[in-house]
Amino acid sequence: MKPVIALVGRPNVGKSTLFNRLTKSRDAIVADFAGLTRDRHYGNGRQGAHEYIVIDTGGFEPDAASGIYKEMAKQTQQAVAEADVVIFVVDARAGLSAQDHDIAKYLRRLGKPCVLTANKAEGMKEGMQLSEFYELGLGEVYPVSAAHGQGIRGLVDLALAPLNLPEPDEDAEEADAGLIKLAVAGRPNVGKSTLINTWLGEERLVAFDMPGTTRDAISVPFERNGQRYELVDTAGLRRKGKVFEAIEKFSVVKTLQAIESANVVLLLLDATQGVTDQDAHIAGYILESGRAVVIAINKWDAVDDYQRQLVERSIETRLSFLKFASVHFISARKRQGLGPVWTAIAQAHKAATCKMPTPVLTRLLLEAVQFQTPKKTGMYRPKLRYAHQGGMNPPVIVIHGNSLEHVTEAYKRFLEGRFRKEFSLVGTPLRIELKTSQNPFADKDGH
Repeated sequence: MKPVIALVGRPNVGKSTLFNRLTKSRDAIVADFAGLTRDRHYGNGRQGAHEYIVIDTGGFEPDAASGIYKEMAKQTQQAVAEADVVIFVVDARAGLSAQDHDIAKYLRRLGKPCVLTANKAEGMKEGMQLSEFYELGLGEVYPVSAAHGQGIRGLVDLALAPLNLPEPDEDAEEADAGLIKLAVAGRPNVGKSTLINTWLGEERLVAFDMPGTTRDAISVPFERNGQRYELVDTAGLRRKGKVFEAIEKFSVVKTLQAIESANVVLLLLDATQGVTDQDAHIAGYILESGRAVVIAINKWDAVDDYQRQLVERSIETRLSFLKFASVHFISARKRQGLGPVWTAIAQAHKAATCKMPTPVLTRLLLEAVQFQTPKKTGMYRPKLRYAHQGGMNPPVIVIHGNSLEHVTEAYKRFLEGRFRKEFSLVGTPLRIELKTSQNPFADKDGH
């Protein structure tokens, strides 16, 4: 499971700029909760071999009494609760404020690992200007400049140090060969718990906790028709005696972590509500993380024909970016339609880990070019020469040639369609990377 870092501080200290530095992005995945005035932002970061999730929060006033500040405080407290380590951001130029004292008091009370960082410290000499922040009682003050990217690597190292993260174990990954890690993702109350309990009961499973992570993530191993699975918890499975009961509790971090650690994600939607913004956010995150995906519409027995048509149309329009995924209509409560879902999960996993030989890819590429050549842009017509596989889960196809920066998105989609058809890539994203060869004559006159 990826560690979680929460950014906390009063408004306008540069948390969002720091967030973008840590995630190397310009925006965030937004967790859309109905009725909340200020959302948390979530994003992925990586340093060396270690990946992490960052939560950006609104300006924090721990004792806010009402209105938007109270909602923002609630959001920040939730983010801190979900985090493994907190980065408390203060403004080196504005200096210490009463609000900083309030936040520090709140963080000291929680006793969670915390790194105090003074942002906007570019051009400052350490020591005198930062000395006042030692009053907060949170130890060393680490100066950074999020806007200029100064001190960011050291800050991440400091934040991850107390977690004692193990180095990624390649042998363990090989040992997992043949095991499909499956996450069931979706909004609260779409029926994730019912579905999980149905599976556990129907398959007569022996389920157990697998400890060893700081967060109480639980994975449930089970077998079906000779295939080993590991169910990665997003519904909040908890042990109650010898029976598993699933608590319907939506934590964005849990969902993100489960998606990240899964091979295949089952995206569960509610037929009675159609595709909501939150469904689309979760779907977007699945696509961004490159996971194989199967879509299941639960409570199909509870809607009439008119509603069914609306749901089907909303999937086509709002989840059009997942059109490679198969869609299944089920009733977890009545155990209807579950067989085909298992078939689709196995098929999606097979597609995600498919091996594509270089000669076959190159032949397909050249046939596609013969069938339809890429458009000429100005003086340049892209020349696509050969292709090879650049990765699995998700599959990556690397195409080499000349002037490939002029290949249009439409032409990439055309190529993707040909590759998908040949290798039956249902249920997995496919990434195509274009690499232009250097022209040795580019600098010579007359060329």
